[in-house]
Amino acid sequence: MLKAEIRKTELKKRLSISEKEYKSLNNGLINQFALLDFSGIKTVHIFLPIVEQNEPNTFLLIEWLANNYPLIKIIVPKADFETALMTNHEYVGKHDLKKSLFNILEPQKANLHSGEIDMVVIPLLAFDKQGYRVGYGKGFYDRFLENINAQKIGLSLSNAIDQIEDVDEHDIRLDYCITPTETIKF
Repeated sequence: MLKAEIRKTELKKRLSISEKEYKSLNNGLINQFALLDFSGIKTVHIFLPIVEQNEPNTFLLIEWLANNYPLIKIIVPKADFETALMTNHEYVGKHDLKKSLFNILEPQKANLHSGEIDMVVIPLLAFDKQGYRVGYGKGFYDRFLENINAQKIGLSLSNAIDQIEDVDEHDIRLDYCITPTETIKF
């Protein structure tokens, strides 16, 4: 399938998830996330969920990290839609977050992070068995990931599709993808 078709079908599928199923799927994600190897990890970039899109509840991951690895610095993105680039900011709590014009939670006063990043938890609508992902199509994460050497971990409420047919040279391959039932290494 092509990315445009995948976006439509996967978003429709995700939006049809019941509240009970959504909670169960997120519990599975946190259980799989907890199995990752965090030795040597000092900084983790985690996207913030667009709740209206039924994105994975990454606040569960943030809370788990804060409780289990309090020395790991958590950073979150802020998108600039004019340049299609992101900046990274230290996560200081939900009180510092505000929805942007695009309904995306973003930090307001948190310090800018310009240091190393060891792990990036990446949003996606779908991923294939080769480790490529389909996002919303703006390319924010592909541009961000091309300049860093970090573990790239997708987070998906559903299983892999067979193949994304229109992968191009700008698409960055995941190292892992976490689903509610497994963590796949590519």
